[in-house]
Amino acid sequence: MAKHGVCRQILLCAGIAAALSSWASATAAPATASPEASAAATGADAGASSGYADFDRSLLAGAGQNTTDLSRFEHGNPVLPGSYNADIYLNNVWVGRSDVRFAAPSANVSATACIDRKLLDQLNLHPAKLSVETLAGLSDPKSCVSMGSLITGATVTFDMSQLRIDVSIPQAYLGQTARGYVNPEYWDAGVPAALLNYNFNSYRSSSRGQTQTTSYLGLNSGLNLGPWHFREDATVDWQSATAGAPARRRWQNINTYVERDLASLRANLTMGDSFTDGAVFDSYGIRGVQLGTDDRMLPQSLQGYAPVVRGVAQTNAKITVRQNGMVIYETTVSPGPFSLSDLYPTGYGGNLQVTVTEADGHVSTFSVPYASVAQLLRPGITRFDISAGQLRDATIKNKPAVMQATVQHGFNNLLTGYAGIAGSQGYGALLVGAAINTHYGAFAMDVTHANARIPGYSTQSGQSLRLTYSKIIPSTQTVLSVATYRYSTGGFLSLTQAEQARYYARQGINAFNVVTQQAVPTIDGVPVQSVLTSAQQATLAGSAFTSNPILSARGVQRQRSNFTLSLNQPLGRTGGSIYANVTASNYWNRRGNETQFQIGYNNHFHQLAYSVSATRSADPLGRYDNAYFVSLSLPLGRNTHSPTLALNLSHDHAGGSQAQTMLSGTLGSDSQFNYSAAATHSGNGGGNAGSVNVGYRSPYAVFNASYGNGNGYSQASLNMSGSVIAHQGGVTFGQPLGDTVGIVYLPNAAGARLANAPGARVDHFGYAIVPYLTPYQLNTIQVDPKGLPLDVQLDTTSAQVVPYAGAVVMLKFKTESGRTLIVQAHLNDGQALPFGAEVFNEKGNSLGVVGQAGQILLRGVDQAGRLTARWQNDNGAEQSCSFDYRLAPKGKHAQTAVGYDHMNVICTKAGSDALALRDGT
Repeated sequence: MAKHGVCRQILLCAGIAAALSSWASATAAPATASPEASAAATGADAGASSGYADFDRSLLAGAGQNTTDLSRFEHGNPVLPGSYNADIYLNNVWVGRSDVRFAAPSANVSATACIDRKLLDQLNLHPAKLSVETLAGLSDPKSCVSMGSLITGATVTFDMSQLRIDVSIPQAYLGQTARGYVNPEYWDAGVPAALLNYNFNSYRSSSRGQTQTTSYLGLNSGLNLGPWHFREDATVDWQSATAGAPARRRWQNINTYVERDLASLRANLTMGDSFTDGAVFDSYGIRGVQLGTDDRMLPQSLQGYAPVVRGVAQTNAKITVRQNGMVIYETTVSPGPFSLSDLYPTGYGGNLQVTVTEADGHVSTFSVPYASVAQLLRPGITRFDISAGQLRDATIKNKPAVMQATVQHGFNNLLTGYAGIAGSQGYGALLVGAAINTHYGAFAMDVTHANARIPGYSTQSGQSLRLTYSKIIPSTQTVLSVATYRYSTGGFLSLTQAEQARYYARQGINAFNVVTQQAVPTIDGVPVQSVLTSAQQATLAGSAFTSNPILSARGVQRQRSNFTLSLNQPLGRTGGSIYANVTASNYWNRRGNETQFQIGYNNHFHQLAYSVSATRSADPLGRYDNAYFVSLSLPLGRNTHSPTLALNLSHDHAGGSQAQTMLSGTLGSDSQFNYSAAATHSGNGGGNAGSVNVGYRSPYAVFNASYGNGNGYSQASLNMSGSVIAHQGGVTFGQPLGDTVGIVYLPNAAGARLANAPGARVDHFGYAIVPYLTPYQLNTIQVDPKGLPLDVQLDTTSAQVVPYAGAVVMLKFKTESGRTLIVQAHLNDGQALPFGAEVFNEKGNSLGVVGQAGQILLRGVDQAGRLTARWQNDNGAEQSCSFDYRLAPKGKHAQTAVGYDHMNVICTKAGSDALALRDGT
């Protein structure tokens, strides 16, 4: 018996091998194939990527009987002739969206993409040595030139479901284009729109028998007209009356400006209120005109600093670039010199290890130094900024005229130079500097010389030297992000300091005699007062606090030196990490040193995360307050919505010790609900306090509320934030907006979700807001089909857009609305409709294909009508039959379908009456 079993296994394996061998030979595109078949097999331009494959119909139920119309599926998913508006990708990189014509060489072959001169220009392809006939075909709208006939080895494939055309071109035929580059021709300026971002917060507190309510409303409004963007930022605050103080209300305008992009200059023009670029001089507010480079217009692979990697390959070689042991780039180059200039920036440093693997297996390596500071630019990149207008400073009532101009240029991998001039009434400054990239880290050094005339004082003249250093040490994984030292002589003043000194001098105040005065705390420039003491507020919030009064300086503080350091050091795979941020300053006209720091340690033990930190802060009088903080956090479960339990312990000199226990988490399919509850105990008489916070992120706004109660006091608050956009289709509400936004239009698709905006939904008018888009870069917007109503279907589920900064772009998705119907169809003789027969409506639109046993899933049908099924018999003759149908009307309040309609029908051939029988709903 065992021998017979072995024999049967051997015979079965031999049979399978023979079948596979015959199938492989049948699909191998024999040398004697016709030109059309050969084109389809190598077609590179066909919708399917393989040649002819014979479909074995006997695998179907019923031994494949009554399956006569399957030939069109034997070449893969067929593409019908016509013009398709599709996203075009070159070697998996999006290059734009365009109409592409498809044509079929014969009725039984899938249509292929027709290449013309416009499409070649869009792809930045310029094939050499083309024949006269080919050149004529590229310009002839009736001709169809394949990509494979233009470039050897090139292919074009079409994904009908995504309306995506993928063009694959060998690297040798491509021009040198930076990764992530999108031609400005395809940047989208958006549609005319009015925008409003709002943030409302109301806070009510009670203590010692007194109750007070303060409310704040922040408004960011705008108007887009073509390339021009008008923006205004303003605030309104209310405060109820309390003992000894009347109620008040105040409106404050923060910024008003108009801006537009200048793509030809890779710059942004701003007129109104803005801030100068802080890359060279210190940044300050200005009311006037500013023209400055916008690095966001560069491809992502050219933003930030990274060196150019150069070398020589002996063969078709693979180039691998590693940083800190990780592969960050890999490509193949032709023999000869090569240059890689589109590496993505990877932090502040870490030398690049370059490996060249030749075709014969020979491997060579070399190192390229890489460390970065803010002043370093890639070779050949230039930045500039020109500003002119009035100085905006809240401490200066008069608005002196100011101007500033800066320029930076990357000369090579090692050197970036920069310079600038700045001037105002009675002030002038000149800066020159350079940044250097070395094996020992990145250095930048610049010197500023300034002269200032202060009424009643001699001319103030001095210099300021700034040194900046950055380094990553791979062996210890030390990240020295920024270390800066600045020394200024006694006569040096910055532009803002000079104008402050001039203002004080005109007011009869000693410009350089530093005194202090008590100031009211503010939020966004708006004074904030509360009947709760600082200790009570801190107890409810569960954070360390200081009881020192908030002080502000009066008179210009002339800084002598300043040192800042940011350091992060991992301690092995399980040792956690430590971090430190240190600032130390001293002044010519103030005694003592001002040193502030924050040091901490983070780690985890299994699911328990813990951290320890110490902070020293100082007020303008030089009084220090040391605070210590310990935090432990443990998730109570492993699923998405498991709550987290946290214990926070803190101690400072002014407030004593405080202990807080908090439970927090999220709920909902999109984690749109959040909650937290805290219990706090404070020393120094603070007593016990408790608080509860809840939040909800709806598709149209974000809501948060809180309540707290402590020893003799209580608090309650409500916060709401969101956005409103008025556009050509109406008014749409959404979550808080970023700088650049999108509006998605999906007709009749209320309730559909957007994958790019958690919690966002399409409203009843068919619109939804995508609150954050990246300007000048490719953004892919995706619609989640699971959220669509059953009676709505999408032609595509994603769209790409490259918006200008500040634009409101409209993305329209084509939808088809109609009922979804499941039909069980038979002919007059009782036989099921042939498998593969196509069903059309009265307009000639295809609604579905007949499946096995005559079952048909039809999408987009009207409430009533006549449908026709068409197929071919075994002799190739056209056959058809038709049937009428009528569906019950939807309920009066039904907006979307919640189930499928079912129907049994008899499909009658021409000359007979059709009969439809309803079965179910």
